[in-house]
Amino acid sequence: MNCSQWAFRFAFLVIIAFVMGGIWLLLSQLGMPVSLAPESLSEWFNGQGVFGPMLLMLLMVLAVVIGPIPTLPISAASGLAYGMFTGTAVAVSGALAGSIIAFYLARVLGREAVRRKLGNNPVFSASGSQRFLFVTVALTRLIPLFSFALISYAAGVTAISFWRYAIATTLGMLPMTFVFAGLGHSFDLSPALTVVAAIVILLIMSVLPLYLSRHPGSRLSRFLQLGRA
Repeated sequence: MNCSQWAFRFAFLVIIAFVMGGIWLLLSQLGMPVSLAPESLSEWFNGQGVFGPMLLMLLMVLAVVIGPIPTLPISAASGLAYGMFTGTAVAVSGALAGSIIAFYLARVLGREAVRRKLGNNPVFSASGSQRFLFVTVALTRLIPLFSFALISYAAGVTAISFWRYAIATTLGMLPMTFVFAGLGHSFDLSPALTVVAAIVILLIMSVLPLYLSRHPGSRLSRFLQLGRA
């Protein structure tokens, strides 16, 4: 890798760091509540007038890119503040923007290194199955237990194209965002149901590659376009 590539990557990282720091400073200066309880957040968003939806989107971007900040209470607050449909649209827009930033961070900083190490892996090679990766991203977005940030960064080092990633992310997160925007003040996440759902998807994702490798001519393999560019 030449010096110009290193310089570009470093500059890109610094810019994103400054943008995230600027968002955090702005939200803090405007008095964003320390508690991320949906009721507290929704009251604060409503108190910001016409800038409330934009601040909600910025908070969602920060939550997705930084990672430890949970996104579901923000979705619930969005529903409380702006109603189920408008709240869902605002929350999804912010989450999608944040996931795109995380995706490109991983793609710019880590994609090339991963491809050199795992160039023959169908998930990471340039000729990897786009349909398989699309389905995988969409499924993992459905379960709140999976870190939204982690999925975004992981997808960035795979072979999935940007547009497939963006569409899979949007379709995958819409149902749960809509649900939690509708829950509003009754926001609650059943740990048992979430864990069960996550285990089911993890089992499918673990067993599926083994099945496909043993049945390369199966109808499912052809549908997922494994081994095709």
